[in-house]
Amino acid sequence: MLSLGAAILAGKLNSVTTLNWLLVILLIFLTSLLWRERWLRMAAESQAVVARGNLAEDERSTIELFEKASPSVVHVVCIRNNEQTGRTEFGSGSGFIWDRDGRVVTNHHVIANFQKFLVILWNGQSCPAIVRGEAPTKDLAVLEIEKAFIPNEGLKPVMLGTSADLKVGQKVFAIGNPYRLDQTLTNGIISGLQREIQSSVLIHEAIQTSAAINPGNSGGPLLDSAGRVVGVNSAVYKASGTGFGFALPIDMVRRVVRELIEHGVLERVGIGIRAWPDGTALDLLKDSGVLVMQVEKGGPADRAGIRPSVNLPDSVQLGDLIIAANRQKVVNLADLHRILDNCQAGDEVILTIMRDGAKRDIPVKLEVIH
Repeated sequence: MLSLGAAILAGKLNSVTTLNWLLVILLIFLTSLLWRERWLRMAAESQAVVARGNLAEDERSTIELFEKASPSVVHVVCIRNNEQTGRTEFGSGSGFIWDRDGRVVTNHHVIANFQKFLVILWNGQSCPAIVRGEAPTKDLAVLEIEKAFIPNEGLKPVMLGTSADLKVGQKVFAIGNPYRLDQTLTNGIISGLQREIQSSVLIHEAIQTSAAINPGNSGGPLLDSAGRVVGVNSAVYKASGTGFGFALPIDMVRRVVRELIEHGVLERVGIGIRAWPDGTALDLLKDSGVLVMQVEKGGPADRAGIRPSVNLPDSVQLGDLIIAANRQKVVNLADLHRILDNCQAGDEVILTIMRDGAKRDIPVKLEVIH
């Protein structure tokens, strides 16, 4: 009987112990659920989106500028057939809509040596285009979208500004398609003015900017803070991890584009002279300027009385030395060309010359030089 009672007691004790363990396990499980719920709630609270408030004023201005200007910026795709390889080759750049008739301004080096062209509008529409005019010496070209592909809602031309009153330090923005990334906006400041750089051609009076200009940006607009085009992005120079972008001034671009739309080519004006090589005046006269060698008979300089050099039996009688044009100093032929390039046929330019040791001003009426 004792053994039986002990066995029954032992069984009851085992049952109580098992029950206790079950209660402990249940308690641990419930506690873990409570802690898990609390942890999830804390995590959710820590990841909650916090309202940022209003955008800063300069952010709103930049966004508004991009939204207004970007519909006027296009992606230019260039196509050619390589006869040697039999393959189709592609190039690309940027451009902007000049007028509602479908004229698009871009860099000449973007389209050079290609045969077919597509203009990709801001909404993705692809429009075939032809070359309306080219000015390789200015690195400018005008494409024209085929009329049938102009959208029903029309095109939005850019707003044109002026480059005459630009200041170093003012904000500028570049929109283009660098590395074929459409509608990319970068910003910076004007870092310098009146730069002379060698890109695909020698560029005078270029605008230097810190706004990032990368391959594919060429031909796109450089905008001021009012959203007006003040330049055409044309070149970038990089060294030691830093780079500078350069743009063609819009005042020059406006004149060239007008010529290209009207004539298809840029009619270069001149005074009708042939000059001695640069440096000759410094060697012979100890002075700088453009030394006249020959004068085109019946040309502008001839009619104005500019004297050429004359071969004498035992020497050379040197011609006039041009030291300024329109009150701007002339040191070499590049200076003279730069000044004349901002003029049109029919304009009168005042040449300041040295003759027989005396300085004098002579007005010369410019003509197209063929």
